[in-house]
Amino acid sequence: MKLLRLFAALLVAGGLSACASVESVETPTRGAPDTTAPVTATDLSALSANWKLVDVQVNVPENLKVSEANRYYPIADIVWRGDAFGDRRKQIATLMDDAMTAGLSHLQGERPVIYNVTVSRFHSITEKTRYTVGGVHNIIYTLTVLDAATGQPLHGPIKTEISLKAYGGEQAFEAERRGQTQKVRITSHLINKMRAAFPGSTYVVTRNETDHLALVYPADIY
Repeated sequence: MKLLRLFAALLVAGGLSACASVESVETPTRGAPDTTAPVTATDLSALSANWKLVDVQVNVPENLKVSEANRYYPIADIVWRGDAFGDRRKQIATLMDDAMTAGLSHLQGERPVIYNVTVSRFHSITEKTRYTVGGVHNIIYTLTVLDAATGQPLHGPIKTEISLKAYGGEQAFEAERRGQTQKVRITSHLINKMRAAFPGSTYVVTRNETDHLALVYPADIY
């Protein structure tokens, strides 16, 4: 029986590890008009340089399935254990609002904008997974940047997937001791993603040794 349990755990670990290879991607919502299609990173940098963040609006639909099951991989849209037991939708909305607001606070251009976010998946890991094999924090949301005065879409809707390695076992406990909780790590990851995607006027473009464009931020941003 122990061998069977061990084999099952190894299968779960393999599946979760495979998820870790997922990178952040941005794809246009199907059927979106050309005027709201994604732009290049260079164009987006120029656009966001003229934006001033006035609000982040996060919507977590009621029809998303929430699971509190302590399994390796619950089949659900929302799995979250980074806060005490409570309204998971509200907790997720607050986390993403706080993270995105912090990550976009450097936008101080002339055009006031609102970032509208609709979450379709927020899948962290359960206690059982955290105490053993670890896995992946996976978030999927659709983002639209709106002119705050007119409501006109300036960018998006863009469907975005973000994945972050979730620690397990001793690595998870060590991270907790350093203050790197699941909530802290996910919040920090989202902040960095926002800053990289919408650098505004705070970036300097350089080229690294492989001749790929890189964004270099002033030290005081972090």
